[in-house]
Amino acid sequence: MKPHTPSTMFVNTPQLTAPHGFSLRAGGVSVGAYAGLNLDDREDDRETVARNRELLAGALGFTVSQVSRLNQVHGLEVVRARPGEQTADAQVSAEAGILLAIGTADCYPVLLEDPQARVVGAAHAGWRGTLGRIAARTVEEMVKLGARPDRIRAAVGPGICAAQYPVGSEVASAFAEAGMGEFVGPERHLDLCAANLHVLRGAGVLPEHLWASGRCSTEADFYSYRRDAGKTGRMWAVIGYPAPQEQQTAHLSAQAGSA
Repeated sequence: MKPHTPSTMFVNTPQLTAPHGFSLRAGGVSVGAYAGLNLDDREDDRETVARNRELLAGALGFTVSQVSRLNQVHGLEVVRARPGEQTADAQVSAEAGILLAIGTADCYPVLLEDPQARVVGAAHAGWRGTLGRIAARTVEEMVKLGARPDRIRAAVGPGICAAQYPVGSEVASAFAEAGMGEFVGPERHLDLCAANLHVLRGAGVLPEHLWASGRCSTEADFYSYRRDAGKTGRMWAVIGYPAPQEQQTAHLSAQAGSA
């Protein structure tokens, strides 16, 4: 584990070389139903969430102003990352000094990296995104920035496990029609993690470059929309290359001057 990714705040993988992490619930300042490192401010106190975001970004050597966030709508759009917020469900970047963030609370986060081309990606894969192969779409957009599928490393973070995820007949049928019926088990329990690994292999990512956390978001370490009946916080999956030191120093000096 890298020294800039403390174990108290993140799940990490040796598969990725860029600063990254799948956040845990521990380590933040939110209270009540959102207690811990809640990174979503739609219902929680905004100042508290802002502090949580500062803690997370700072642990990876970034500032909050360098975070590229998404207003996620369970769609299939992939955008070029930029500081601030855009509406999409995946993003890619070949630019240093931007921390890509994906919010989850049962859906699966996918982080991707071509370390040679220094191109990164991040995708939000619920059942709709998985069905639409959003992880493959993210690979395609990374290739446009100079990445190669055979060099891309991909990590699937914590999400709701099949044992805790029964789905309706319409969802099960949709996966069968899309050629992914094998991931719907007995009593229609859907294995989204395995389905996303399948999608990534289909996009050209080599099996030895794939990693999955094996963690379920219904565990106490995480926020879970289903477990908590909709009243819960959100984790972030983040990845990015820091800006060169001289650029980082200038950025911080400019922030101080505007304060």
